[in-house]
Amino acid sequence: MTGAIALALAGCGRVDRPTRQAARPEPYRPSARETAQCEADLRHEGVDYRRLPDKELGPGCGLYGAVQLTDIGVPVTGVTAMRCGNARAFAGWVRNAVAPAAWQILGSELVQVEGMGTYACRNIVGTKRIGDRRSGHALANAVDVGGFVLKDGRRITLLNDWTSTDPRVRQFWTTIRASACRRFGTVLSPDYNAAHRNHLHLEDDSARFCR
Repeated sequence: MTGAIALALAGCGRVDRPTRQAARPEPYRPSARETAQCEADLRHEGVDYRRLPDKELGPGCGLYGAVQLTDIGVPVTGVTAMRCGNARAFAGWVRNAVAPAAWQILGSELVQVEGMGTYACRNIVGTKRIGDRRSGHALANAVDVGGFVLKDGRRITLLNDWTSTDPRVRQFWTTIRASACRRFGTVLSPDYNAAHRNHLHLEDDSARFCR
């Protein structure tokens, strides 16, 4: 949500006047029907969750149609409130893309997903041209994933293994990012900018941006 840019009025004998900053647009709130359908989808897929109350948490920030995932079939750390649609996409991605890729490409069972956060009342970071714009995290509509733990003891992280010398590890990252790009509207990886060097940013929006 971009704030107005203050323009200085320069000139002899003129007094500069501060420009009023435009109010942030109201955040999108999923309808009760959307949320109910999403929760039905989670139950149908055998995903356990806890419904969270809607709550405004600051300018452009809040929880609307959010859930707390409690069991998606694979342990996940570092994940709290998520808008239901993002939680649905995330659970499906882990179960139907990451877990199979770990087994088929890396030869070991996925035993843990290392999340790096969901809700945070903040602006987008790492890209100056975006300006004063809220992150998807401000509405719990994004999740960051830093790595995975396999049953054979290996820990595969973006920070250390995105450009691994092992072609199977590189194929694993390529495969799961491609799958994420089909499930989420915005997917950001280390290929995007330095701010994402250690995690995948997965957001349920309509941007269709994958890098």
